[in-house]
Amino acid sequence: GGDVAGDGSEATLTMLRQDSNDDTEDVSLFDADEEVSTRSKKSKIRHPVASFFHLFFRVSAIAVYLLCELISSSFIACMVSIILLLSCDFWTVKNVTGRLMVGLRWWNQVDDDGKSHWVFEARKASAQGKKVSSEAESRIFWLGLITCPVIWVIFAFSALFSFKVKWLAVVTMGVVLQGANLYGYIKCKVGRRTNLTSMATSYLGRQFLRQTVVKDDQAAS
Repeated sequence: GGDVAGDGSEATLTMLRQDSNDDTEDVSLFDADEEVSTRSKKSKIRHPVASFFHLFFRVSAIAVYLLCELISSSFIACMVSIILLLSCDFWTVKNVTGRLMVGLRWWNQVDDDGKSHWVFEARKASAQGKKVSSEAESRIFWLGLITCPVIWVIFAFSALFSFKVKWLAVVTMGVVLQGANLYGYIKCKVGRRTNLTSMATSYLGRQFLRQTVVKDDQAAS
């Protein structure tokens, strides 16, 4: 009788241990879940349409420029197509994608006295400290914003040194339009009242001072 009771109690304890193990495996770690959800929100593209058109017009303009001789034998048709794509890209990036993807915008306004003022704004973070944009959208925005003007600068030097005078007007427009958006959003990012030249000068000054201090320390030792 005692053996049967002992076996029964051991079987009951074994079942309880299995149930507790199962329960432990089923219970989720809330901190880990919140961390995973936060990462997924940061990496998630919240505005897929805006992200697509942020790259579509500028990449299409570059593609048409590179493949214009294969697409059409008419220089006028290629030039008009590239200018239209560049114009659509300038308007889209300036008025739509910058505001949605990174919370930045810039524009020009004329006051009552007829004076023109450039305004650079950055959206403030929410009261809960949440970011206004995801990391994936921010990477897409800045990658397209910086890379494409550099490519147009390369096109400009290539057209100049290869004496393709007829393409200089097109590549110059590409540099100006996309360079204007790049400059405007950099001003929004670093601050409306910050002078880019003074910021670069102060950075170089700090680097020079740091190297001087390191050399003095090495000489003293």
